[in-house]
Amino acid sequence: MGTIRLGTCSWKYPSWEGLVYSSREPADFLAEYAEKFDAVEVDQWFWSLGKDGAASLPRAGTVRDYDEATPSAFRFAVKCPNALTLTHPYARGAAKGGAVAHNPRFLDASLAVDFVAALGPLVPKVGLFILQFEYLNKEKMPGGKAGFLERLGPFLEALPADLPWAVEIRNPRWFDDAWLDFLRERRVAPVFLQGYWMDDAAGLLRSAIGRLDPAGPPACLRLHGEDREGMEERTGEDWSRIVRAKDDELGRLVPAARALAETVASGIAAAEGIGLFLNANNHYEGSAPITLGKVGGLLAADR
Repeated sequence: MGTIRLGTCSWKYPSWEGLVYSSREPADFLAEYAEKFDAVEVDQWFWSLGKDGAASLPRAGTVRDYDEATPSAFRFAVKCPNALTLTHPYARGAAKGGAVAHNPRFLDASLAVDFVAALGPLVPKVGLFILQFEYLNKEKMPGGKAGFLERLGPFLEALPADLPWAVEIRNPRWFDDAWLDFLRERRVAPVFLQGYWMDDAAGLLRSAIGRLDPAGPPACLRLHGEDREGMEERTGEDWSRIVRAKDDELGRLVPAARALAETVASGIAAAEGIGLFLNANNHYEGSAPITLGKVGGLLAADR
């Protein structure tokens, strides 16, 4: 534990045998994972929006299993349903010139409340509820950033204020001081994404020092990578080794993450000493557990 909580993006990977698990098929993946790490990012409930606009919620049995598999100090960074953050359902018709229906659950605060309620006993272990938005072009978000903030503001203000909310955007031109101020005013944390189209997160992390609400939830840095399909082809989805080392990049990111975390580890986060969640994806270097081993080493050397 410490000001930065390290975790992977998801956890059920048989190829992590020897890195995290005792075998390729342990009796309980999450229980063994929790013996090595004290945080994890959950994305399975993100994929909730059906083609018909319906939105699914977590099953009570799954929630119970996750709660029972982890100790009380374990923390989940939960990606909220994409039914909340997609302006339109995923559809191939648009690529063929067909009309795409608007998502009626976009920024629906009542769905967010229902989602939290469905998590029931797991809520005390949720360190962040992450709202992940796609790249919003002018077709999906009329009015650009101003139009987005005009809709996002009332939604965030309608969410349960006692829970730790965070927002990820994928428009590099939107991630600026005004964006950080917007979130701060609503006691919502930013998500820093290393990958896709975003600017280098090291600079963004340093620019955010002193701009986040010290009484708000911890921020989040997601080491995602920029080439999902290419990484899957290179690894054959065997996530047991590094195939694209990013040591220089990590050498920039980790000190910046620590500097920001130390300024945030107060307020709501103070009781646990968490200033930032750092979540690594297999697609970042080829193996999230090995990446986190590097991060841990850099954090130890920086003490």
